[in-house]
Amino acid sequence: MAYVDFMSVLHKSTKRDYLARVNDPDYPKAKAAELAKQWDFDYWDGDRRICYGGYKYIEGRWEKVARALAEYYHLKSGDKILDVGCGKGFLLYDFSKVVPGLDLHGVDISTYAVANAKEEIKDKLQVGNAVSLPYPDDYFDLVISITTLHNLYNYDLDKALREIERVGKKNKYICIESYRNENEKANLLFWQVTCEVFCTPDEWNWWFKQTGYTGDHSFIYFE
Repeated sequence: MAYVDFMSVLHKSTKRDYLARVNDPDYPKAKAAELAKQWDFDYWDGDRRICYGGYKYIEGRWEKVARALAEYYHLKSGDKILDVGCGKGFLLYDFSKVVPGLDLHGVDISTYAVANAKEEIKDKLQVGNAVSLPYPDDYFDLVISITTLHNLYNYDLDKALREIERVGKKNKYICIESYRNENEKANLLFWQVTCEVFCTPDEWNWWFKQTGYTGDHSFIYFE
């Protein structure tokens, strides 16, 4: 297991007004969270004060992440890749550009996301739950899950980490939200709308040991 940061370059490119998010008069935090947790239009393509505010494919945005992952894990044509929490499949699509011939698979809880996925990758995606992945043991050459697992309750997080470990051969990578101090904790609480697990890095490492997760990981912080 290693700490490998593929995601902070994207995370830090977004400017956030934490107080405006939590105090918005039209979408106060509780209302925004209730809408976001339906994982439907409001979460992906609704008002920016709820969540993404229009989750569109941007040329090159995810390609840099796909390329870094492909290089680090030495991916080649024919390798099987699974994205747990794939959303609209943008990262998987960019994988197909970086390494042509990959066998790509994506799972997401959101029927809306899969239905509105990037057309070129839509047939590789399915609606499903991270707690029960519909694949055999040791099936994938790389399993990834990016900014997804912190949205699970503890009892489901336990299952999901074990499932990722089960279906992956050797290489796995997850990116999750965390905090290192009270300032980052407050910012995380103010900004998030779907997070259910609030853990420090040490607590996340406890989860990895508890579930037998042997893959790589990184954290994003709300500084």
